[in-house]
Amino acid sequence: MPIALLPDRALVTVTGEDATALLQGVITCNVETLDDAEARLGALLTPQGKILFDFLISRIAGGYRLDVTVDQAQALAKRLSLYRLRAKAEIVPDPTVAVAAAWDGATTAAEVARVADARAPDLGARLYATEGAFSADASSEDYHAHRIGLGVPEAGRDFPLGDAFPHEALMDQLGGVDFKKGCYVGQEVVSRMQHRGTARTRILPATYAGGEAAEPGSEITAGAKVLGLTGSRAGARGLVMLRIDRLADAVVAGEPLRADGKVLGVARPAFATFAMPEAVGAVAG
Repeated sequence: MPIALLPDRALVTVTGEDATALLQGVITCNVETLDDAEARLGALLTPQGKILFDFLISRIAGGYRLDVTVDQAQALAKRLSLYRLRAKAEIVPDPTVAVAAAWDGATTAAEVARVADARAPDLGARLYATEGAFSADASSEDYHAHRIGLGVPEAGRDFPLGDAFPHEALMDQLGGVDFKKGCYVGQEVVSRMQHRGTARTRILPATYAGGEAAEPGSEITAGAKVLGLTGSRAGARGLVMLRIDRLADAVVAGEPLRADGKVLGVARPAFATFAMPEAVGAVAG
């Protein structure tokens, strides 16, 4: 029952009487319906609908914590501050809190804040506590192998910030976009993609024949066509960003998928509902 510290994650807190209204008006998820015991995926987009920052958001006394990659914490706080205007809200990075992940029913006796990771049922929970409050029995690599196996992507590892739409990063499948709430930055573009079904690129879990997955950033080809790029990996499994329309063409043509000289197979994640070939060249991994 593993617990892994995630040193590549940090927190930004948004507190104050206008914290809810501020966030509700600029980020993709619905903070008004956020349960006290969950961490929900969300993002701050460009006006053109591309992901600038993604994070897990959960409630704290007087506001919210945003769980983000450590190298983006300062920039996220600065960006949110641009939207604050006269709102009564304080936005600050919090370097005093450590972030951990727990899965397969793992618990700790230490006093920690525990919230369910709402992205996928088997992903587990997020733990937040002061540095050294509890020990971990797994590594961050173990955690990433766990999320890769479930088909859950992460910014910077599986898609580039500033150049990917929420649908491409599976945010519509992982509860990171609320299509019924009011406007937020980039909402018109995201809504158009949803209602017109124009998301042609998706992140998919992949398995590789003959051992280790391809190096991240490798081109994926079928015949002479480039279908996408490889992302994070763990053993013979990985995540890949693919053009679904070109994938369908490869299936019809009977062409295998290759990356860095390795044959791979892809399938739709268990939590996903978008249309694609059910499985393409899947291999044991």
